[in-house]
Amino acid sequence: MLRRRLTLVLTLFASVVVLAALLAAASLAVTERQVLRGRVASDIATGFIQLSAQKQRLRTWVAQMQQGATADGGVRAELQGAMQGTLERLKVLSAQAIELDGDDPTGDEHARRRDSLALLSEGVAALGRAVDEARPLAPGADAAQAWVALSRVFDEVEGRDMRKLIGENIARESAAVQRERAAADATLAWVRWLWLTAAALLATSAMAAALYFGRALRNPLQLLSEGARALQAGQLGHRIPLVGRDEFAEVAGSVNALAAELEQHRERESAQRQHLEDLVAARTRELAEALASLRQADGQRRRLFADISHELRTPTTAIRGEAEITLRGVDKPAGEYREALARIVVTARQLGSVIDDLLAMARSDMDALSLVHVPVDLEELAAEALAQAGAQAARRGVLLAAAPARTGSLVVAGDPQRLRQLLGTLIDNATRYSHAGGRVNLSMQTSAGGAGGLPRVQLTVSDQGIGIPAHELPLVFDRHFRGSDARRHSPDGSGLGLSIARALAHAHGGQLQLLSTSGGTRAVLTLPLLPAQALEDTEA
Repeated sequence: MLRRRLTLVLTLFASVVVLAALLAAASLAVTERQVLRGRVASDIATGFIQLSAQKQRLRTWVAQMQQGATADGGVRAELQGAMQGTLERLKVLSAQAIELDGDDPTGDEHARRRDSLALLSEGVAALGRAVDEARPLAPGADAAQAWVALSRVFDEVEGRDMRKLIGENIARESAAVQRERAAADATLAWVRWLWLTAAALLATSAMAAALYFGRALRNPLQLLSEGARALQAGQLGHRIPLVGRDEFAEVAGSVNALAAELEQHRERESAQRQHLEDLVAARTRELAEALASLRQADGQRRRLFADISHELRTPTTAIRGEAEITLRGVDKPAGEYREALARIVVTARQLGSVIDDLLAMARSDMDALSLVHVPVDLEELAAEALAQAGAQAARRGVLLAAAPARTGSLVVAGDPQRLRQLLGTLIDNATRYSHAGGRVNLSMQTSAGGAGGLPRVQLTVSDQGIGIPAHELPLVFDRHFRGSDARRHSPDGSGLGLSIARALAHAHGGQLQLLSTSGGTRAVLTLPLLPAQALEDTEA
């Protein structure tokens, strides 16, 4: 996994850094030791040179004093102290050199240096005693012999030449200085190579790690970034195509799961919102339908009041006028009263007919949804309607045909009272607008191919009356419409019968049509028959 690889690389980097720190400490220690060895070697060489110079100055001072020149005793003491201090410093430096070299193969060099310092210490001590005893030369003394004696004191110690001893030490220490300088240069070169190698290794490792992790991180990060942008843009169907078992694949899986869950939430929210919208729409439609029904009911109520006021005004005015005329003035013969009462009876009968029509119209408008649908034998209902219309037809001199033969197969689903009212209106119109001596026929026949594939019955009422002009046929079902021929033939009419009849036909799922010629009119009522299975279920 990427976490393990990253941990491994970081551990390697940390190890390299620690190793570099250790190398730095080691190289610093080695360099410092080497520099210190070079410094000690240089100081030792310088000490021997200073010791030689101080001895030479002291020798010059003794020579001047022997020759009688003015010689300051403080200079002698200073020179002696300087030589003694130089020897002590050389001893300290020699000990440091031994400590710095340790098991170095130059141990013989240290031994020779110790021996030389021991001899020089004895020589300086003897020289000090000789210098203290030195006096100016007596007059006439041999100066050459005095110089030889002085040289022997300054140049020999225990039979060895001090000048040669100091020269050998200076040469040896100078060679040591050159050797340490070369060693220091080699150490610096080694440290430089070490650090350049470490820097190159570290840079190479860093570049390799950068290239590796750059390639390993670029594609997953780009895919994760694209996925994040897609989610931010609302594209919940987007999925990050990362597979495997590394951390990026785990993050991609989590993001994909989150997107799927959000998508499901969105779908559920959309479904709930759509459901609420459907409910609101349905409720709105119901309210609109209820409002339309209320408006329709209000309009029907207004029309009913208008119809009632219109239809009742004329008969009541006629009755009131007839009564006022009859009661006006002196008493009249009984015959006039009888005639007036007869006219009032006729008008009252007309008023009752109008009231019946208005009530029927009101029931048709207001109670259309409250029809009682039961199986009704249409042949029986037609026979009853013909029997009820017989008396009126006889008064008008119109002949009614006999009722169709009963078969019991023409059964419809409807309200018997409303269907009786419908048939009565059709037969009443046929007898009302027939000529005296005319004939009214009622026939029934079945037909197939109705709505829903159900068979239908077609009831036809035909007369031999005045007929209806072609331009008036589209208007006969309008309320209060009466054609000119109809008003001349039968003035007493409200123009509501056919409107009510068509409303009743539609309430029963049927249709009502009028076909007319100059020789009469045919009213065709079509109603759906009750299916045989439904009839059997009802009888059962």
